[in-house]
Amino acid sequence: MKTAILSMSLLIVLCLGGYPDSVLAEETRISWESLSPETRELLKGAERRWDTLSPEQQVRLKRGAERWSTLTPAEQERAKRRMQRWKKMTPEERERIRERYRRFRELPPEDQKRIRNTRRWYRELPQERRDQIRQRWKRLSPEERREIQRRYRNMSPEQRKRLRDSKRQLQRNGGNTRKQTK
Repeated sequence: MKTAILSMSLLIVLCLGGYPDSVLAEETRISWESLSPETRELLKGAERRWDTLSPEQQVRLKRGAERWSTLTPAEQERAKRRMQRWKKMTPEERERIRERYRRFRELPPEDQKRIRNTRRWYRELPQERRDQIRQRWKRLSPEERREIQRRYRNMSPEQRKRLRDSKRQLQRNGGNTRKQTK
């Protein structure tokens, strides 16, 4: 039972915000019997109330189950850990994350791509370097943080490109700010 609830919760999180409501509203109800045996197994916690769910909810759950079944075991474990972290958050923390996600989705595609690339770059750094960056950011006052963010927003595309290029060079040098001499 606990596994079914966890699976259902994970499916809901996987589906959050993935499809515009206008697209889902065009879908029709999905009968429980029309679901594949694998999908029914994943969604068994919702079987008793399936007919009371809106078509949008049914579509989201079905798509989430289909997506879940394509994940590797490692990806499923990662999703479970994320769900456990989500459940431990306060309602205020969850709402803050939802709002950030809404703002992200409103950004132009090139800004979304830039943010994803920066996040990927950060995740690929050695843990020690990430800890250094995090500690340095925490030591900044709120005013200093806002000033850094303001300066970045006001950079021209060429300036941002130079900054990204220097970041890449820094990454290639293993985080060393001095150029390697031969």
